[in-house]
Amino acid sequence: MEQFLKRCFYQSGQYNSEEGFAELDRKLKEKEAGRLPNRLFYLSIPPNIFVDVVRSASRTASSSSGWTRFIVEKPFGRDSESSGELTRSLKKYLVEEQIFRIDHYLGKELVENLSVLRFSNLVFEPLWSRNYIRNVQLIFSEDFGTEGRGGYFDNYGIIRDIMQNHLLQILALFAMETPVSLDAEDIRNEKVKVLRSMRQLKLEDVVVGQYKGHSKGGKSYPGYADDPTVPKGSVTPTFAAAALFIDNARWDGVPFLMKAGKALHTRRAEIRVQFRRVPGNLYRRNIGADLDKATNELVLRVQPDEAIYLKVNNKVPGLGMRLDRSNLNLLYSERYRREIPDAYERLLLDAMEGERRLFIRSDELDAAWAIFTPALRELEDRKVAPELYPYGSRGPVGAHYLAANYNVRWGDITSDDDGAF
Repeated sequence: MEQFLKRCFYQSGQYNSEEGFAELDRKLKEKEAGRLPNRLFYLSIPPNIFVDVVRSASRTASSSSGWTRFIVEKPFGRDSESSGELTRSLKKYLVEEQIFRIDHYLGKELVENLSVLRFSNLVFEPLWSRNYIRNVQLIFSEDFGTEGRGGYFDNYGIIRDIMQNHLLQILALFAMETPVSLDAEDIRNEKVKVLRSMRQLKLEDVVVGQYKGHSKGGKSYPGYADDPTVPKGSVTPTFAAAALFIDNARWDGVPFLMKAGKALHTRRAEIRVQFRRVPGNLYRRNIGADLDKATNELVLRVQPDEAIYLKVNNKVPGLGMRLDRSNLNLLYSERYRREIPDAYERLLLDAMEGERRLFIRSDELDAAWAIFTPALRELEDRKVAPELYPYGSRGPVGAHYLAANYNVRWGDITSDDDGAF
């Protein structure tokens, strides 16, 4: 650590000052003496100054003989129009290969393992289609609210903050066709195909909520509107559920349900794949109307306590015929004793090595915004009031009605929803 800190220095300056970046360039050249001068700029800054920094840095602080790359943090705009304008502005000074749009969820271990699980295990790949999968659920929940960041959050809301990027990126990786190779462009090409095959999200397939104050165990939890940084009368959603569809041969008719929210009962991020019922099941009398026991479910828990488990039916030992639902599981903390790298560690290393597989290409971003922009505009134009839900609850009731519209029950509300093992 001491050696690393010796290599660090701080340079002050204005974001839009080419003179300031020229001074940074002079100091970097001193440090780079005798080395190949590759430069990586990480823009973890407010989005309204992205272009100022890129313009100044590209003109006066680019590497003269090595590569120069820019990592850009979300939000990548607020809708299709602003995202497109940001991309056009960045490309005045950079080429696409220099822009690394980072989504740290793509660096999560379980997200990385998603394609390995599917493409290197014969037991799963033949089942990965509408023929065997009944629905797919992408669930994200936090057990805390905006905690004083409401002013920032209010400009975006949960759909832009979580669903349009984190969850949609996972969906694209899950649903894409087999790429030609593991090359970054081959993988990103398949993700773009999936996104372009998706229907635009309709308002009737969206439920929005906002958490309200709640007292529990003698402790009071403030509501979103109680945050002094939140504008009075805000209708910005802190919770959203949506039903999405992919109009291609593999996924036609399969609902992809997303759910994301703040101030819920638990912290969780997972993918749940619910399979169809066994045709002519010999044990239907033992199963009865219990839909959970009638179907298998594959769960990939992204966080916390990374795990993969498959829910299967088996016979309870004894003289009678009684069925039980059990988990075949891989709990990472038990199987792999080593520390799992942080998502940003992986992504920063990839950016240094020029590996673009887990970064978002501009046409991929365009396709993602095209799915959500119409519904977002309609929500805002109509000023749709979010359904209130208590801090620490499971979210608004409307989410369950939305799932029921497609004969689906959220997988995280059953008695064994945490996959305890």
